[in-house]
Amino acid sequence: MGAKAIDPQTIRNVTIIGDPDATTRVAHLLRRRSGRPGSGTRATVVWTTGRVEHTIRIAELTSHAPIADLERSIRVADGVVAVVNAAANPTPRLETMFRVADDYQVARLCLIYGLDHPAADFDRCVRTIADTRGAVPLTLQIPIGADPTFEGVIDLLPLWALEPLAAELYGSHWEVAERWYGNLVKTVMEQAPSDPNASPARCDIPLDQLHHRIRYLTRIGDVVPVLCGATPTSDGIATLLDAIARYLPSPMDVCQPAHALDY
Repeated sequence: MGAKAIDPQTIRNVTIIGDPDATTRVAHLLRRRSGRPGSGTRATVVWTTGRVEHTIRIAELTSHAPIADLERSIRVADGVVAVVNAAANPTPRLETMFRVADDYQVARLCLIYGLDHPAADFDRCVRTIADTRGAVPLTLQIPIGADPTFEGVIDLLPLWALEPLAAELYGSHWEVAERWYGNLVKTVMEQAPSDPNASPARCDIPLDQLHHRIRYLTRIGDVVPVLCGATPTSDGIATLLDAIARYLPSPMDVCQPAHALDY
């Protein structure tokens, strides 16, 4: 029996960047999903999102690598996932990796972990991304509480469909979540190409349309979707894999003429 054919549009070649402890933890969780939990810097995960099977190839790159190697690896990546520790101040090398990705318009996601740590500061992490020129942080999840009362995260994208039940479901967190969600939709609508038929009213935007716009803006480097890491009941990897499949480009996207000078 021959090998199964893979649609190139469903392939995601992703490089995990960040401080060594952070990238090692995330890479380990991803390798466990692939069925190969051992050591190594590469893994392949087959993941279904939106009823489409994706082949996600993972490479790990820590900030301990020489600057020249960091720059070369990021420059040729199809997409990167930047792992940021919410309890630590950003290091110059991590900021360098952000800037290299921005310079070469490499599509990227950001995963903020360590939110259950006493020193965690989610807002500071978002500001770090915002301070990197050229890209707007697009918060897709927010933490509920902070250590020692950290309870988990709220997914912002589905919120519009939950009204009017959302206020009851999220209680005292609803007001904050609603504000973050409003900012998310506003950012997507402002960054997206003008459409005379588009409506800025958030309740008029189908969820699949939001996914499509976020993917486009991520691919061209205008936004950086931001996710939260592990919660008390989940390692968060399923959400990360969904975001990789939905928002990061396939090799076919990267090879489009608009990117020819970047790679």
